[in-house]
Amino acid sequence: MWNYSEKVMDHFLNPRNAGEISDADGVGEVGNIVCGDAMKLFVKLAPDGKTIEEARFQTFGCASAIASASALTEMLRGKTVEEAAKLTNQDIAAYLGELPEEKMHCSVMGMEAFQAALKDMKKKRPDLNLPEAQVEAEDDSRIVCQCFGVTERKIREVVRANHLTTVEQVTHYCKAGGGCRGCIEDIRAILNSELIKVKEESAQPASTVLTNLQKIKLIQQTIDDIIRPGLKADGGDIELVDVDGNNVTVKLAGKCAFCHAASQTLQHWVEGKLREKVSPSICVVEAK
Repeated sequence: MWNYSEKVMDHFLNPRNAGEISDADGVGEVGNIVCGDAMKLFVKLAPDGKTIEEARFQTFGCASAIASASALTEMLRGKTVEEAAKLTNQDIAAYLGELPEEKMHCSVMGMEAFQAALKDMKKKRPDLNLPEAQVEAEDDSRIVCQCFGVTERKIREVVRANHLTTVEQVTHYCKAGGGCRGCIEDIRAILNSELIKVKEESAQPASTVLTNLQKIKLIQQTIDDIIRPGLKADGGDIELVDVDGNNVTVKLAGKCAFCHAASQTLQHWVEGKLREKVSPSICVVEAK
């Protein structure tokens, strides 16, 4: 039995924006009902051609898949395409008050559906001039996991985007290796190569070196402007306790202090955002 947050259960039992849009500007379809979850996302733009006016979904899958799709449509409505393209699967999980790690592939599937919708939108509305970076390219890389059709490119992307470090996490985030497990060694080799790249990149001198005071200010700003609002949306909070080089000590408060998924929140949401906004070498620990 999975331990779902109240918000996940709410979006599962009372899904928002279920259904389709007959005149959608973009439609994205991912997954396969034969081997697991499937999702179809419909996106409709406002007359200005920049703002997402409506988003709806159809999905075949578990509670996490339905909740992730429901949350995504709520997050997309009212945003510009440019703003929406910056959303990550971690943002979906945070919006829901975290997902069990074994179900994180549902949030990844949500973002893949949106990327597919953007690609479809680009074909239907070339007048929108969407930046190429916002439209996912064709994934013509080799298929590593035959059971779930997961490519090498997808594995590398989820490892990077979610700071994964184990084969088990890769399976949780994209289902690769979750079938016959014949591809486990191949997944491990891909994971290790990405970890080596990340380590090498972290060792390279940054073009702009932050002073200790600048780093602390940027960490505090990221917590105040991005991390805390996400946690407060689900009744939680966070406090910066100490900064020692790249080691950041924080204290979770509110519902987060007693949540079974607190370690995931620290690793994938707090640490992930600080690595993105401050430094890829940031390491977050919880104050005892």
